[in-house]
Amino acid sequence: MKLTAKEKVSYGLGAVGKDMVYMLSASYILYYYQDIMGVSAIAMGIILMAARVFDAFNDPIMGVLVAKTRTKWGKFRPWLLIGTILNTVILVVMFAAPPALDGSGLVAYAAITYIVWGVTYTMMDIPYWSMIPAFTEGGREREGLTTLARSCAGVGSALITIITMMCVQALGQGDERIGFMRFALIIGGLFVVFIIITCVNIKEKSTVDVEAPSVGQMFKALVQNDQTMIVVISIVLINCSLYITSNLLIYFFKYDFGGDTWYNGYTLFNMFGGAIQILSMMLFYPVLRKFISSLQVFYVSFVMAITGYALLFILMCLGLTNIFILFVPAFFVFTAFGMLTVLTTVFLANTVDYGELKNNRRDESVIFSMQTFVVKLASGVAALIASVCLSACNLSNDTTDAVAAEAAGSSVFGLRMTMTVFPIAGLLLAVFLFHRKYILSEQKVEEIAEQIKSKRQQET
Repeated sequence: MKLTAKEKVSYGLGAVGKDMVYMLSASYILYYYQDIMGVSAIAMGIILMAARVFDAFNDPIMGVLVAKTRTKWGKFRPWLLIGTILNTVILVVMFAAPPALDGSGLVAYAAITYIVWGVTYTMMDIPYWSMIPAFTEGGREREGLTTLARSCAGVGSALITIITMMCVQALGQGDERIGFMRFALIIGGLFVVFIIITCVNIKEKSTVDVEAPSVGQMFKALVQNDQTMIVVISIVLINCSLYITSNLLIYFFKYDFGGDTWYNGYTLFNMFGGAIQILSMMLFYPVLRKFISSLQVFYVSFVMAITGYALLFILMCLGLTNIFILFVPAFFVFTAFGMLTVLTTVFLANTVDYGELKNNRRDESVIFSMQTFVVKLASGVAALIASVCLSACNLSNDTTDAVAAEAAGSSVFGLRMTMTVFPIAGLLLAVFLFHRKYILSEQKVEEIAEQIKSKRQQET
């Protein structure tokens, strides 16, 4: 049975909510604790990276727990709802650091809340994406739903990118600490409402009831599924490139581009970038898919991203301060990352069928647990790189240092290099590895789906 419009909308709303929460944490946790609460950049970088190492153990275990779950509501929805509620509570606590804390106490608070936030996000994120192969058929239906979900996730991310600083200023009436706490509470509430709608209207339609794997079996299956591994590596490199830029963007506008009026330029740039990212997933990608294959769109996206970063670096070095000129590289970069976000999820979903055919296991939760882990790993690595950059460039939360930063050419150049050259290197490595190893063309995916269908008919 084909998916109904109600099911599609319900699933898409869940993506909006969860990526609003994720983007709030991924893009603003470093700024919140460094610039507002006064934690050193290096300390925050270590905390964020350590949390990702912890997730290396937590995420796969969560995948196994989901695979073992058997309830009358299915194996995905119970974890999705419980994880969402817990994650919302921790999100608010994380952005409500007591002002009396300082020094080691504040560092400990940041570390504990961020690690627990990661655990609870994993609890809901793995079952959310794992549901795709469980209630869709392969091919166009799965790609269509994945595109929709990723587009909605992009909407959630873009909304946070656009409205966060405006809302923080308004809600806190100039006090960013209070503003972030209230904003986190509002976003968390929307998150819970959207996921409840998803859980009520989405049900598993078909899945293969296999024995749940042990952690050892799971890692073995992942290693044996070479297509999953290459997609996972590509996701790490792509997202790390994006998050380096997003983590440092606010510092670029605050200390390099805008001077005393940096806030207006930052907000306008994010509004444009967010709109382009949404359009890239909901309009540009579907249009391109009418004329070229998903793999060709993938490579076009890489060319656009690298071109955009190169243009951005040139404009930075020229010292241009017209925000509208920066829209040109922004168009290329945001369009590319919007389409890459959709495509990597489509490719990962296709490896579920490939793994079933090759290893006689259909491990949706196992494979999608790796997506959750690697995206968070990428954000951790990017945050550490950004923290080292901020420390090396002597950029602090004192706005008077903005003048000093502008005068110190080496500091500005280091910030610009980290924002552009590092991402270009990551993208080049990703496209090189992907081109050499990925074999799941659209024709190959259809062949695998037919083979699995025939195999199941023989077994029944």
